[in-house]
Amino acid sequence: MKALTEQDIRASFVNCSKGEAKRLAVPRDLAEQPWDDLDFLGWRDPAAPDRSYVVAERDGRIVGVSLRFPSRQRGYLHRSMCSLCLTTHPGGGVSLMTARRTGQAGRDGNSVGIYMCTDLDCSLYVRSKKQSVPGGRLQESLTVEEQIERTRGNLHAFLDRL
Repeated sequence: MKALTEQDIRASFVNCSKGEAKRLAVPRDLAEQPWDDLDFLGWRDPAAPDRSYVVAERDGRIVGVSLRFPSRQRGYLHRSMCSLCLTTHPGGGVSLMTARRTGQAGRDGNSVGIYMCTDLDCSLYVRSKKQSVPGGRLQESLTVEEQIERTRGNLHAFLDRL
């Protein structure tokens, strides 16, 4: 992913108003992000524990999405799998993230959801730059590049549903 500026990020949001995009918390460490290892930039809002954001490149443009997820998490013995990177996590490591749809459908209250890593580090899990718990990543016959493409495809399919 190419490096983004705060202005790029704020202008990219498709499912919230310009005022909401102007007020949302953007990561302060943009210069330190591992841009070459990211398929998307994802972060949680420190002021609103039930909100997170994803910004990705899609068809040559930057697309930002505001997401919500439940603050109540499952117990540690429960395991769930991320729909993007297929990493399993115990407890609250995977959350149902919901995004308001774009346009009139979003204004009518319609949303779409996807199960994602709660920490939004899917790109790093696929590249083995970050580890989940033992057994969190299944051994696959796909190459890392094919797994990256699958993760991007899953993200793009979600973005297309907005």
